[in-house]
Parts: sequence; structure tokens; C-alpha cells
Amino acid sequence: MTPAAKGDGIVPTTENVWKYFIERVKRNLHMALCFSPSDDFRSRARKFPALINCTVIDWFHPWPQDALLSVARKFLEETEMANEEERDSVIKFLPYSFGIVGEFAEIVKERERRFIYATPKSFLELIKLFKTMLTAKRNELVENREKYDRGVVKLTETGEQVAELEENLKVTSVVVEEKKTKAAEQAAIVGVEKEKVEKESNIASNESVKCAQIAKDVGEMSAKVQGELDLAIPALEKAEMALNGLKVKDFSMLKALTNPPMDVQKTFGCVIHLLCTVDPLVPIDKKGRLSESNPWKCAAVQLKNPQSFLDKLKNYKNDIDEKKVPEMNFKAIADVLADETFTPEIIVTKSSAAAGLCDWVKNIAVYYDVFMNVAPKRLKCEEAQVQL
Repeated sequence: MTPAAKGDGIVPTTENVWKYFIERVKRNLHMALCFSPSDDFRSRARKFPALINCTVIDWFHPWPQDALLSVARKFLEETEMANEEERDSVIKFLPYSFGIVGEFAEIVKERERRFIYATPKSFLELIKLFKTMLTAKRNELVENREKYDRGVVKLTETGEQVAELEENLKVTSVVVEEKKTKAAEQAAIVGVEKEKVEKESNIASNESVKCAQIAKDVGEMSAKVQGELDLAIPALEKAEMALNGLKVKDFSMLKALTNPPMDVQKTFGCVIHLLCTVDPLVPIDKKGRLSESNPWKCAAVQLKNPQSFLDKLKNYKNDIDEKKVPEMNFKAIADVLADETFTPEIIVTKSSAAAGLCDWVKNIAVYYDVFMNVAPKRLKCEEAQVQL
């Protein structure tokens, strides 16, 4: 704006140039506001007096009939009609109806003191409504005509099919009579065979009752066996937790001991007895019992490789499931298990590793007892399954 301001003889300071710019905007900016006469217009004029004081108001008065006819003719000239006479009738009716609305608006104003405005925009909406309804009605008529045509075609086709079916029925009825004769002959034969079938069916029904009883017994037995096995799960989980709590470094201090505390020896002795016949590093006699009088010597051999030792204990559950562990292994430690002082809480004061092994021994013994009690029942259950 600086060159323009200089051209008009204005000193080009920031303030002067800004003022010059605003003046040019005022001179060149024009704004038009359009309102329909209504309560909203009256309310806005009260709230914003500038709409009246700072504007030039142009009141658009109602269109004359000639204008309404001209607008209607313009908007309907592209609309398809049956003939020009019909088009003229529609064009004349639209201004007429619009005028009637205006007359009744005056009546309502006088009687009810209510203002109803029929503006030129209302006339345009009237033309738009007429064109929309005309199109919708034409589409509806076309659709109905197509449905009627399709219905006529279907009726024709159905009539032809019915005639064809009647011809086929005449031929088929002859064949049916022949089939009925043969069927009567077959019915006599079937009657004889039916008696035989009923006898066999009775036998089969009796067998079905027996099978149902066996199936019921098998189901109850399986549920009972599974329920007893489930009782061993907490003990097995405790045993696994005891082993998981042990670390290789927990055994490092024990490897060097030649004569550890008695509780530690007792715990490792139980573990060595349980590993009989399962671990080749444990020496056994011909009957499968521990042949070494001092179990701690066997434990010292195991502690040379603590990780391998822990892995053997973690796999011990699988050895029990596969029935590799003889009952005498647990009988050998029965006295120790019955000892009230054989608890992790007491042994932990001597060795944390021995306390974890004590916890494992007590819980794996519980699991073994449950498993061995359930094993014969599982065998009976399997035999019942085979019978079923």
C-alpha cells in the first residue's frame, strides 16, 4: 500500500498507510444481507440496531402476476408434459394458487393477528415441490406398469405350464395305477419281513439298555478317577515350585562338606533313595535297594553336577507317570516322612537348598501315593471302556 499512499500524497508512515488501507476497504467493500419478513427478522433488528441504522434497506414487494407467470414458465419449460395445453394450465395454476395463499394470509392476519408470509422464495419452493412430486408420480406409474407387464407374462407362462402338467398327469396316472398294483404285492412281502425285523429290534433294544448302563458306569468311574488325580495336582505344583526355587549356586557350599548337619544328610538321603532304579549314578543291590550305607556319599556324587541333579528331580514326575519308580523307594523313606521335625521350616536353618529338597520330597510323596491308589482304578476304567 505504500506506493499507492504516496501517489495520493500521504506521508507513508505505518499508521498512515494502515489508515489509508482501511479507508480503501470501506470504499470498496459491499455487503448484502437478506432477510425474510418474520418474527426472527424483527427480533434481530431489535438486538442489532445497526441492521437498520447502518444499512440501506431495499424492500422487495410481492411479484405481480406477470412476473409469477414468467418465472413459472421459465422453470417448467424443460419439464416434460403431455402437450402445451397441459403445460399452460399448470403454469397458470401455480401463480393462482400462490395468490390464494397470500389472500388467506391477510385473512389470518386480520382475524388471528398472526403473520404468514408468502414470499417469492415460497413460490420457487412451490415450483420445486411440483416438479419433485411429478417426477415421483411418473416413476411410480412406470414401476407399476412394469410390475403389471411382468405379472401378465407370469400368468401367461403359468397357464402354459398348467396345460403341460395336465397332459403329463394323464400319462402319469396310468403309470401310477401300475405302481399301485405292484406296491400291493410288495406290501404283503413286507408284512412278513416286518415281523422278523421287530424281533431283531427288540433284541437290539435290550442290548442298547445294557450299553447305556455300561456307558453310565464308565462315565462315573472316569469322573471319579480324574477327581482323585486332581487332588494330587496341588502337591505336584508345590513340588515343582520347591525345585524352581533352587539355584545351582545353592549347592555350591554343600559340595565341599564331608560331614554336613544331620538334617541335611537326612534330606539328601531321602532324595537318593527316591532315585534308586531311576538314576544310574545311584548304586543299588539286586533287589533295587540302595547298596551304599552312607547316602551322603551318593549325594556328593550328584552335587558334582548340580544342574543335572536338578533336571533329574524335575523329570521325576514323568518317571512316576511311566511307572518306573518302585514302591520300595518311598517305603525306604517312610520313617523320615513320619518324623515331625522333617519340615522345610526347620531344615532351612541348616541349608536353604536342603529345605527346598525337603519340600519337594514331602510333596512328591503325596503325589506318588495318590497316583498309585488311582492306577488300579484307571486300569478298571480302561477295561470298562474296552467293554463298552
